[in-house]
Amino acid sequence: MIKLQRILLPTDFSEYSAAARMYACAFAQQFGAELHVLHVIQDLAPLVPEPGAALAPPIDYLRELELNANAMLERAIDANWAVGKTIVKVVRQGPPFLEIVRYAQEANIDLIVLGTHGRGGLAHMLLGSVAEKVVRKAPCPVLTVRHPEHEFVAP
Repeated sequence: MIKLQRILLPTDFSEYSAAARMYACAFAQQFGAELHVLHVIQDLAPLVPEPGAALAPPIDYLRELELNANAMLERAIDANWAVGKTIVKVVRQGPPFLEIVRYAQEANIDLIVLGTHGRGGLAHMLLGSVAEKVVRKAPCPVLTVRHPEHEFVAP
């Protein structure tokens, strides 16, 4: 028998994450599981064209990003649905796939429910795929949700 006690929903607050949220909430409801909602603030260093020209972003800027992410996490899960449920909201900074995998290990997550943009071809080669890297490295099963797709969970 499958026993899910802790479900991780990584979110970037996009429509793709919203589709995954529907599935994560349904599984959490069905299994009486804790729902962990994680937002990763993208590491900005790799986005700078020349490593020698890289300047650390101002601390105030990073604090502002974290405050905004925390505020958005507060609104990410419907308050009425959350009544009586354990919801853990976390913000981390770094490479998204790495922080998702690291958090899943640290929190002993049983299932990751992750939205995917479904990019292919050149966009996939240039941008990489957080979902693909998470699937490859995760310490637990990963359900990827592509939006729009065949829905089996009612909103």
